[in-house]
Amino acid sequence: MKNNLLKGLLVFLTMVFTGFAQAQSVSGKISDSSGPLPGASVTVKGTTNSVQSDLDGNYAIKNVGNNAVLVFSYIGLKSQEINVAGKTVINVVLKDDKSELKEVVVIGYGSVKKKDATGAVEQISSKKFDNVAATSPAEILRGKVAGVQITTSSGEPGASTSIRIRGNGSLRSGNGPLIVVDGVPLDGGDTSAGGADILGASTPRNSLNFINQNDIESMSILKDASSTAIYGSRGANGVIMITTKKSKSKEPQLSFNSSVGFSNYKGKVDVMSSSEYLANGGTNKGGSYNWKDTVLRTGTTFNNDVAYSTGTENSSTRISLGASNTEGIVKNTGIDKYTLSLNNSTDFFNKTLKVDTRLSYAGLRDHTTMLSRNAGYIGNIIGSALYWNPTLSTLNANGSYNVVGDDYLNPQQLLDSYIDYTNTNKLIASINSTLKLSNSLKYNFVFGIETSVSSRKSQILPSIRIKDVAQATYNGTVYYGQANISNVNKYNKTFEHTLTYFKEFNPNVSLEAIGGFSYYDYNFNGNNVVAKGFDPNQVNLIDNIQGGVGYIDNKFGPTSSRNEVELQSTYARLTSNLYKKVSVNATIRRDGSSKFGANNKYGTFYSFGAAYKIVESKDGLVNDVKIRGNYGSTGNQEFAANSALYYANYVAPSTFGNQISASPDLKWETTKSYGIGVDFTLLKNRLTGSLDYFNRKTYDLIFTQQAASNPIGPNSTKYINLKGYLENKGFEVALNYKIIDTEKFTWDVSANASFLSNKLNDFQGYVNTAELNGQGLSGASAQIIANNLPIYTYYLYDFKGYDASGASIYTDAAGNNTSLATASKQVLDKTPLPKVNLGFTTGITYNNFDAAVSFYGAFGHYIYNNTANALFFKGAFPVRNIPLSVATSTQNTGDPNSPSTKYLEKGDFLRMGNITLGYTFSGGIFEKAKIKSARFYVNAQNLLLFTNYSGFDPEVDTYKTINGVPSAGIDYLSYPKSKTVLFGINLNF
Repeated sequence: MKNNLLKGLLVFLTMVFTGFAQAQSVSGKISDSSGPLPGASVTVKGTTNSVQSDLDGNYAIKNVGNNAVLVFSYIGLKSQEINVAGKTVINVVLKDDKSELKEVVVIGYGSVKKKDATGAVEQISSKKFDNVAATSPAEILRGKVAGVQITTSSGEPGASTSIRIRGNGSLRSGNGPLIVVDGVPLDGGDTSAGGADILGASTPRNSLNFINQNDIESMSILKDASSTAIYGSRGANGVIMITTKKSKSKEPQLSFNSSVGFSNYKGKVDVMSSSEYLANGGTNKGGSYNWKDTVLRTGTTFNNDVAYSTGTENSSTRISLGASNTEGIVKNTGIDKYTLSLNNSTDFFNKTLKVDTRLSYAGLRDHTTMLSRNAGYIGNIIGSALYWNPTLSTLNANGSYNVVGDDYLNPQQLLDSYIDYTNTNKLIASINSTLKLSNSLKYNFVFGIETSVSSRKSQILPSIRIKDVAQATYNGTVYYGQANISNVNKYNKTFEHTLTYFKEFNPNVSLEAIGGFSYYDYNFNGNNVVAKGFDPNQVNLIDNIQGGVGYIDNKFGPTSSRNEVELQSTYARLTSNLYKKVSVNATIRRDGSSKFGANNKYGTFYSFGAAYKIVESKDGLVNDVKIRGNYGSTGNQEFAANSALYYANYVAPSTFGNQISASPDLKWETTKSYGIGVDFTLLKNRLTGSLDYFNRKTYDLIFTQQAASNPIGPNSTKYINLKGYLENKGFEVALNYKIIDTEKFTWDVSANASFLSNKLNDFQGYVNTAELNGQGLSGASAQIIANNLPIYTYYLYDFKGYDASGASIYTDAAGNNTSLATASKQVLDKTPLPKVNLGFTTGITYNNFDAAVSFYGAFGHYIYNNTANALFFKGAFPVRNIPLSVATSTQNTGDPNSPSTKYLEKGDFLRMGNITLGYTFSGGIFEKAKIKSARFYVNAQNLLLFTNYSGFDPEVDTYKTINGVPSAGIDYLSYPKSKTVLFGINLNF
């Protein structure tokens, strides 16, 4: 009996201790493709035992049986079931379920699942552009994101791009978005010293020109106040968040990319051939000339990029080197670019402290020629080439230049006599450290710098006579030639201190709160030396710049400028998810800026947003439907430093130039906006999309007026805030459909469209803008800013044709036909701002083959062809060559040139931006060579263009201003765009 009792007790104790032995704890980290995943669920299958991952994706669950199964899940990601099998550490990477609504998007000071976002946020990952050739990261976005308009300023190698998110929100302050790279806000201004229009000018180089496309992991576009208010006074025009690549594997990985490309001009613009010129009464000089052969060539591009990454349990490193050389289609133009990128991420103290170090360097050398932003300027190389007599050789029989006169410059001599190059070095570096204070609280510190040094040197030899520009008089003698040296140095630094609190109170309620302080300091130093009038035999003017007679005579010489801007900010954001259905957030930021006067140095900006998930299902035709709405305010301080303070510009003995009167009451430009949207996933996650309506109103527009009083002289202006407001409103739609989605064969299509209207309300008076240039156009303008009109509305003489004598017919104020002498300019219902922007992309993969093509277009706008207005009028013939259509028109040669609707054309276009064909090899001889994969591809850019515009290109970006007021849609004879074909290879080791 006792033995039976003892045996029973032993069996019972064995069972108890066995149970305890099998009940263990399991810990680890849950992440997805973008990093740690907070709030993911870990459940012991078949039980109620469940925990949530913390802010860094870490979890720990107790009472787990030795043979239990853990279920890892997160809404929008594929759940994983893993057998414990005695393991105590299990790390999991959850995969996306191929619904775009589930992805994580980077936002200001954090990230969020797109399904939880209350604002309009779009993200483009490297998967969508790694196989796309682009000259700038901005071009990757072209046609890919609804509401984002990308315009390349010209076809010049490395040309800058204009980015507009949901329209133009200011009259004369900046309209471009804030660019943030790895948490560091960048200066949005021109980095290069070559941007000034002296004799020639390269187009401006903004910060995006210096980033290697192959170093970018993703770009997030924040479009409304719910997303951008956290950036306060810098968020009014949207924000582009760039995240660079870092190592994702412990195993060493090496990749190499190389391509070679060829470019040619295929534009419409042309002038008469020699036979056409002579048939219409031109003077026969007995020679032969073709403008394209003289100034154009086949451009070439060479790109090479190598990246190496590796890692350990606590550290990862990626380093890349890039080099490219591009020769433009215009002779003597091109750009050399060298880049270096280093990313390191290291965990310390048992992963309590994480430090990310990032460094990006770029060196650019620009070469340009006489490409002034002035269509009528006689020194413009394209203009000179176009109007040269096609029967006149540029060189005489003895090899000397054929010189005709001061108003008719030899294009070959212009090419040979001009030197212009700009060297720019830029560094972006940051340290981003995160200290885990508890499972719910972390502290983040960011220190970032952006610095650039740029130097430009240019000269035009005195052997070519450019009157009234590159000339100076000394002791009664006129000397020619000009030299210029200019330097631009920029440095800015950023400090960010942020606390983030995240708490999952229960599976149905979570809260994230952030609060922080930011300090931004920007410094600019620039100097410039111009000398005119040199000895005719002198060749190296740059190194003997003080030899210019204008310099000696104190009429020209050195100038310099310096300014500094400080921005101090505090910010906070609360975000809550309720019952996996409702997301709400609120943001507030207070900025203090040194740009403003004593009475308005500080501004407060805010936003509120909410989203509700109507449907959330993995099966069926309707998988996800979410509605969202937001309202908020953002600011704009992107105008010249010191504008609110008094300063005077000393230009000569006892002479002051432009002066600014103090404006202590100058306010921030404030944009108040609201938006509503719907995100959806349909047809078993094959169709995803979004619909958005938005309305933006910008108040307290910053402008200038003549100062009422000036203690020194008459040339004084004052910055003021205007009454009225500028309104942009519109509708956006974005769709993506996976037509075929199998392991071997995929085919997807993406399309987006935005519809935008713009109007200035309650504005007093009017302002002329869009300065024109060319013979007979001095002082003329083409656009007007006035109440109840879109900005940049065209204001021109209304051309009605020619009368019997060949004279132009216009209309007077009453709408009656009349001559130019009594004509009246008309406000037209036409603007350069597109009403519709479209984008379309489709891509196919089949086994190892891939192909993709993208189109984009703009519609409903007009372009003013100042090139034709300045060069192609009948009165210029036969001294200058002109198009055949102008030479054979009924216009008489004495008809005066004037700005009119004759040169106003529809700007509608549809362009094939990119088409790529590729094939990837692996195994076989590649495996023996230690090559994991080798992709060979061919890419074509700008291959097709559908437009009725007669100029060089319908994509026109304008840098001209009148009294600081910009214009748009004016074709100033820019560098022609080209068609490019590239052949490339990507190797992965």
